[in-house]
Amino acid sequence: MFDLENVVCIEGLGYDSNSYFFDDILVDTGTGINQDFLYRKLKENDIEPGDISLIVNTHCHFDHVGGNYLFPNAKVAIHKDDANTLRDDYNYGTAVDMFSQSIKRHDVDIELKENDKIGNFKVIHTPGHTPGGICLWDGETLISGDTVFANGGIGRMDIGGNYEDMKKSIDKLKSLDIKYLLPGHGSWTDKGREHIALSASNL
Repeated sequence: MFDLENVVCIEGLGYDSNSYFFDDILVDTGTGINQDFLYRKLKENDIEPGDISLIVNTHCHFDHVGGNYLFPNAKVAIHKDDANTLRDDYNYGTAVDMFSQSIKRHDVDIELKENDKIGNFKVIHTPGHTPGGICLWDGETLISGDTVFANGGIGRMDIGGNYEDMKKSIDKLKSLDIKYLLPGHGSWTDKGREHIALSASNL
């Protein structure tokens, strides 16, 4: 666990993405395979799963959206360019076949776009890993999904991704004065701008 003043950070178990909670919003839900673990981590922070009103998926891959069904009271928001991929039971763009699993919830209530507001965070469209990949930015903290990771990592581009899109997205993020980088997998850091610059150098 890692707690900022306004964001609760939960490191994913196994193949699960990291999850982030602020206000009554949960960003990414993992695979849904480790329900007990995710519920326990939320409750350790006095968060009742049934009180979550909105799920924001940073992109449409199974390891980020598979747990959406665990929060039936919550609406689901995802970028408009990934929305139809999540809605389609048979769309390989979710990468669900790589996990030999199935997605149990396909509904999308809100199609996000650039500069939409999620609480105090702004949506930044960062395609490259998927067409509808997003980051969330509040002026200090970047929740980066699978666009960039700590230590110079970048999202893989062989599952519906695009190198040129990724390069443009990283260039966009380089201009931000990021302190806290909260990625979709792995460790988070309070030296975000340095790690983003390292990611850019790896492209």
